[in-house]
Amino acid sequence: MRLWTSIGAVLGALAVALGAFGAHALKDSLSPEQLGWWETAVQYHALHALALVLFGLAAERGRTGGIAGALFALGIVLFSGTLYAMALGAPRWFGAITPLGGTALIAAWLLFAASGWRHGR
Repeated sequence: MRLWTSIGAVLGALAVALGAFGAHALKDSLSPEQLGWWETAVQYHALHALALVLFGLAAERGRTGGIAGALFALGIVLFSGTLYAMALGAPRWFGAITPLGGTALIAAWLLFAASGWRHGR
């Protein structure tokens, strides 16, 4: 399960880079709405990259399965990815995909919690 820790760490580094890119390279070229999308994407991206690292550490100790990790990664890609894309000019219908990413993130947290409950006994 070191895979999830590594993926989470790489996604965390990417979140920092994209946050810096938005703050420095895009701040003057995006509308306030687009900048808001970018900032939300970075916030959720960074938070869930950290969650994926924590999940990976728990998984290394045999305290959880791998499905939650996959859902964290999928959720980051779908939720933050669609917001990044829309901020950069993708069609607004991409916004219809964003809730699928949010649903994946919620499901990941719930599975992570359930596995913690099961293995904590």
